[in-house]
Amino acid sequence: MEMFSLAGKTAVVTGASRGLGQGMALGLAEAGANIIGAGISDMMETKQKVEELGGRFYGINADLSQPDGAKELAAKVLDHVESVDILVNNAGIIKRADANVLDDASWREVLHVNLDAVFTLSREIGAHMLEKGSGSIINVASMLSFQGGLRVAAYTASKHAVAGLTKALANEWAKKGVRVNAIAPGYMVTDNTEGIRTDESRYTYISSRIPKGEWGLPDDLKGPVVFLASEASNYVNGHILAVDGGWLSA
Repeated sequence: MEMFSLAGKTAVVTGASRGLGQGMALGLAEAGANIIGAGISDMMETKQKVEELGGRFYGINADLSQPDGAKELAAKVLDHVESVDILVNNAGIIKRADANVLDDASWREVLHVNLDAVFTLSREIGAHMLEKGSGSIINVASMLSFQGGLRVAAYTASKHAVAGLTKALANEWAKKGVRVNAIAPGYMVTDNTEGIRTDESRYTYISSRIPKGEWGLPDDLKGPVVFLASEASNYVNGHILAVDGGWLSA
């Protein structure tokens, strides 16, 4: 099991305060990594859980919706540690509206957080990884990297773009020791899906379309993120790993 070990590694996880980000941070910590969590919400719960696992947690307050938020976060990270081994670009937002009334400000905000910030962090921290000749960048894609969705035009556009960016960076950096992949979660029990889950008819329909018959939990991303972060996936580059209970195959 040594190839799955992340002992002595440092992982940066955006949106680490709760939900999928917290789940992945804990999975990385369980495998031995120390965590730098970034977000706008309180991360004390994540910090406590990481430390209970014997790891170290350092939180950085970062608002990726701001014009220079991602660049400032990268600078703070690289000022705090000598080496970053893993970057998980998890932070994202969603705004639901019919496309014909989606305003420009909402469109730009979603694209900025979900795509621009992902590229900026990947560029800034990726440059550091390229210099040392190793690293793993894991982006968070979506089922809407493959499908169109309803009333989420900006989110869908951003997640299609994240999938494309993942492949583009992988093509450039694989020979230089930096792997870039993505996880595409299916329907998960998170804050982002609360509105759907409280709509009984839609919740029932979606659940019936998932071959496994149930929604995913943040813990379901622990294994996939450890795999992509570790030496176990050394020959995996530019891959979008669906963690969806079989949704895409249905």
